[in-house]
Amino acid sequence: DAKYRTIKVPHMADSITEGTLKSWAKLVGEQVEQDEEVASIETDKVDIPVNSPVGGVIRELLAKEEDTVVVGQDLFKIEEGATAEGEAAPSAPKAAEPTPSEPVATPKKSEPAAPAAPAAQPVAAPKEAPVKESKPAASASPVLFGTAERSERRVKMNRMRLRISERLKQSQNTAASLTTFNEIDMSNLIDLRKTYKDDVLKTHGVKLGYMGAFVKASTHALQAVPEVNASIDGDHLVYYDYCDVSVAVATPKGLVTPVLRNTERMSIVDVEQEIANLGKKARDNKITVEDMAGGTFTISNGGVFGSLYGTPIINMPQAAILGMHAIKERPVVVNGKIEIRPMMYVALSYDHRIIDGREAVTFLVKLKEVIEDPRRLLLSV
Repeated sequence: DAKYRTIKVPHMADSITEGTLKSWAKLVGEQVEQDEEVASIETDKVDIPVNSPVGGVIRELLAKEEDTVVVGQDLFKIEEGATAEGEAAPSAPKAAEPTPSEPVATPKKSEPAAPAAPAAQPVAAPKEAPVKESKPAASASPVLFGTAERSERRVKMNRMRLRISERLKQSQNTAASLTTFNEIDMSNLIDLRKTYKDDVLKTHGVKLGYMGAFVKASTHALQAVPEVNASIDGDHLVYYDYCDVSVAVATPKGLVTPVLRNTERMSIVDVEQEIANLGKKARDNKITVEDMAGGTFTISNGGVFGSLYGTPIINMPQAAILGMHAIKERPVVVNGKIEIRPMMYVALSYDHRIIDGREAVTFLVKLKEVIEDPRRLLLSV
């Protein structure tokens, strides 16, 4: 006897109760293996794959794409242990799709159909002709008005973008936010990277960038200024003895902030390896809710996109966020002389309810000292 099983929307995370069914990876009649992905559910944090707990053949889909589905809802029915006998049926229509084009292909085989190719050119020719005629009319811009240049399109915001919008506005409305700045001479860190990047790649299999040093320098500063590594919980201040640094990563769907945990125990190379792993997961859309949970401090590197100066928004409920920016050569005074040095502006946006100006400035000074002289990390000074 055929054994049918109804698969439900799985538990996704403690804070997630619903999502949007974005796509079906399998359709009715198709074979599915155990643990193979059948559907993808978009949440406000990550996309959750729904895998089949058993092998068999999909017999019924109980939701449509773009439907809102909740945890525990019936999602699809599978005939457990069924073979791929039903798979041939769906593949047949796919093979049948090209056949309507064969009547078009058969005239091409005949000699009279050869003019059909030139006949296709006159169709393209009218498109080219207006372009050529529009060049003289280009000076008369009214010809271009009302055409595709003034079209518009509406795209529904996905759950992640909606959640990002909600959290950013919550941050602005809740935190007493302000930003302090400093500038860093990157000469020594650049020299360190040039000297050891090949050895690090050969020994550890990871590229040595600047983020690892900034995470470690931030961790050093967080331990020196614990007010920056804190949050508000009701009428209490919570100070964290560990450093979980969220690193902002841009993805096609929006900004995500995977967390580097216990960075006080990590080396610069450890940080670079973990950033590479999390970055790849984020770009491959395989980042999990657990990867982004928590975080006591955030670093955002707008410099990779060329940003020279900016004020990042605090990632609530954290107390502060560090903004890195592009490295640019600028004239600076060194020992009474003007020299050209590679400089970076850094910004610390902080919640004034927790952090006073003295602590915020001290944090950036500590960060600056370590980046300008990385040997300080070896001495913890």
